[in-house]
Amino acid sequence: MHKTELPQYAIDGALRRRGKLHQFEEIEPGKSALVVIDMQNAFLQKGSPAEVPVAREIVPNINKLAASFRANGGTVVWVQMTQTEDSLVDWSVFYSGVNNPERAGRMVGVLAEGSEGHAIWPELDVAEEDLIVLKDRYSAFLPGASDLAEILEVKGIDTVVITGTLTNVCSESSARDAMMLNFKTFIISDANAAPTDEEHIASLAALFQVFSDVYATDELIEMVEKHQQSGTVAAE
Repeated sequence: MHKTELPQYAIDGALRRRGKLHQFEEIEPGKSALVVIDMQNAFLQKGSPAEVPVAREIVPNINKLAASFRANGGTVVWVQMTQTEDSLVDWSVFYSGVNNPERAGRMVGVLAEGSEGHAIWPELDVAEEDLIVLKDRYSAFLPGASDLAEILEVKGIDTVVITGTLTNVCSESSARDAMMLNFKTFIISDANAAPTDEEHIASLAALFQVFSDVYATDELIEMVEKHQQSGTVAAE
């Protein structure tokens, strides 16, 4: 599992901007969605061109979070990166610049809808009531990349909790765009994965200062359950 302790400069930056450590100190599960980014075979399977080994280690935490959200009235969304042959043209900067031609072709293959690589990792607990959303860019909230933002808004959801992989690519891109679309945004420090600890921490540090709050799995679950317990007491 990745190291998750935020560097002091990130803590100092957050305190300087908002005068307190956390943006959000409670969460209302009925208005919240757990968004699981790209936990697909293409990123978790050994030997895949997009393999992120640490992503296999965060599976239990994602399953714990999903169970807590469902039990407390929250929404769980599984987001799948999806590419086609057209992507080589309409996202040519990515495929001809970020990747060499050989890797580009393999990436399209493993992320094609219906392929083994596109499927959600089998050890993840996907429930019938969960939502599945396809995206064709790094960010699930980029306008035109998916309809996730619209789906959540219709459901009255104003808070998103980001988990998945890669921390510093699709998770970070999604968190940044979610915040700029006015969602209260959380990213979970021990339920996201990157190629290295350094990339993981750098991404969390950047997000924490401006774009999202950062909590660990057990901290977030405690907040979810605390809210529901307080609501039950109030109703009595």
